[in-house]
Amino acid sequence: MTSAAVTVEDVRATYGTKAALDGVSLTIPRGSSFALLGPNGAGKTTLVNILCTLRRPDGGRAVVAGADVVRQPTKARRSIGVVFQDSSLDDRLSAWENLEFHGLVYGLAPKVRRERSAAVLALVELEDWRDEIVRSFSGGMRRRLEIARALLHEPEILFLDEPTVGLDAQTRQRIWQYLDQLRRERELTVLTTTHYIEEVESADMVCIIDHGKIIAQAPPDDLKAQYGTRWLHILPRDAAATAAILARYPNAQPLGSHSLALPADENAVTDAFLAEFRDSLSEVRFQEPTLESVFLSLTGRELRDRADGQRDAEKAAGKRGGRR
Repeated sequence: MTSAAVTVEDVRATYGTKAALDGVSLTIPRGSSFALLGPNGAGKTTLVNILCTLRRPDGGRAVVAGADVVRQPTKARRSIGVVFQDSSLDDRLSAWENLEFHGLVYGLAPKVRRERSAAVLALVELEDWRDEIVRSFSGGMRRRLEIARALLHEPEILFLDEPTVGLDAQTRQRIWQYLDQLRRERELTVLTTTHYIEEVESADMVCIIDHGKIIAQAPPDDLKAQYGTRWLHILPRDAAATAAILARYPNAQPLGSHSLALPADENAVTDAFLAEFRDSLSEVRFQEPTLESVFLSLTGRELRDRADGQRDAEKAAGKRGGRR
């Protein structure tokens, strides 16, 4: 992992008067696992779109697998595989037909298409459903097929934009097992954006972006050591207790709709809080430094501040049933 798979230099992007990316620079070593974390609207997807040649940067330079994404977009595309947050499969076609079409787009010879299609379907355990129409697939099966399709032309770099959103924990685990296997076998470089922070605890490098700027970048353990905070997670008994706690401790961070988190690195502060509000709490627990606490400390927002639409998608995926 001595050479760079991706190099980003002072990249800028705007939507009207809003800066989506404000001078972003980073380097991703070849064969590494790189995680890009940030709240909704932080600029993650914009950066991925630029690296995938779907959007031109308004300033700066990005190089993917040795190809400038603006001057050599075709060369860059041949070196990358992409799994988008929203499904891009043709659900009127079978799994095999989706792969066949992708192979044709990339100019793969018929024999190569057949061999690679069979191989990637076996990798994601979908060979028994190769001739089934995608419309009948569950959410997890579609995601696995999208990963298979992204790997068909044997890319050097795989971009994953929220690849496991809406999937159950078992399917998410299987997907990461596939990707870890490929990284070991082929030195595949993987860039991931995700709301599930536990999925990137083992990443080689974690980059946290907010308001279009990189605010921290290091291996997970280094981030925890430098920015991690011990938190006291509390569940007030009612709205009145929540209001009283927030008035007394304005640095408390909301977690979801009811819970709060207080920095708990100093025992004296924690003792004083519990002495004052113990009877107003339904639940109290400590959380040692994690990537989630790093994110919370740096951005003031919880990584799992997923939009209601995303939660609805997760519920829909669970209700849809179908094959697993």
